[in-house]
Amino acid sequence: MKAILMRESGSPEVLQLSDIEKPSIQAESDVLVRIVAAGINPVDTKLRTAGTYYPDRMPAVLGCDAAGVVEEVGTGVSQFKAGDEVYYCYGGIGGHQGNYAEFNVIDEGHLALKPSSLDFSSAAAAPLVLITAWEALYDRATVQQGQTILIHAGSGGVGHVAIQLARAAGCRVITTVSSTNKADFVKGLGADEVINYTESDFSKVCLELTDGKGVDVAFDTVGGDTFVETFNAIRPYGHLVTLLQPGPDCDWKVARLKNITTSLELMLSPSYFKWPEAMAHQRWILEQCARMFDSGELRVHLSATMPMEDAAEAHRLIEGGGLTGKIALLNN
Repeated sequence: MKAILMRESGSPEVLQLSDIEKPSIQAESDVLVRIVAAGINPVDTKLRTAGTYYPDRMPAVLGCDAAGVVEEVGTGVSQFKAGDEVYYCYGGIGGHQGNYAEFNVIDEGHLALKPSSLDFSSAAAAPLVLITAWEALYDRATVQQGQTILIHAGSGGVGHVAIQLARAAGCRVITTVSSTNKADFVKGLGADEVINYTESDFSKVCLELTDGKGVDVAFDTVGGDTFVETFNAIRPYGHLVTLLQPGPDCDWKVARLKNITTSLELMLSPSYFKWPEAMAHQRWILEQCARMFDSGELRVHLSATMPMEDAAEAHRLIEGGGLTGKIALLNN
């Protein structure tokens, strides 16, 4: 079968269209999926540059997200049959084949039925960002109706989904963007207030918007200086969830003085460590989000779709910055 193979880490040029062996069912719970579309996430570009989680298992196929059609099921599979349309987030970090390919074999425990309202490209772009935003807001921060939530980079892949999930929980949403066009985009998603961080000090604006109290919860998708500055925007005893690892020189003084609770979110951990209960929970999240898509409560924004063989160019676009939403790769 055709796949985008990475034989070594490096620039986008290391992603090469290649012929590799088509995977086959090995276990009773395996499902063979014909991949129609694969989503691209910033983590893919980081793994390409720095190497995968399993550097001794090269070459590798990247791509955590996909949507496709079930071709064949193992003898123990009870929830899926040939012809079912599915979406999922599994593989692509080096241990299990990723989804920049024509086929993949996935344990049925990772699969969910594709939302009927989404085409394959939109569905493929959704799983990782859905799980990340859901876990960050609902599981880590346990957001509640009536709270005020600050979401950084609201027009990005995770951010634009997080805005919608926060709104679905009955929260007031403040988000940061870098341009007027992005401001219009996030307002269309339901953001209540939008801060252009290139023009204003977001922490001061958050305090102004909350009568000096600060937001109840902040969701940091940026890291670095933004992570530290966000302490100033949060109320005493508030909560900060971040997707990035704080640096060794991070100044925690303000967070400590304000008794801010800080949580880390990495949705890849259950797959890496093989935590069965956590993996089952992530599948449940995809099932809940499928219902939200089909009821009109949720949508995913695609900035571009590209042929699978253009994976390297898609990586360049992501690394160039400025995109709204997601990119998906399509098999012919």
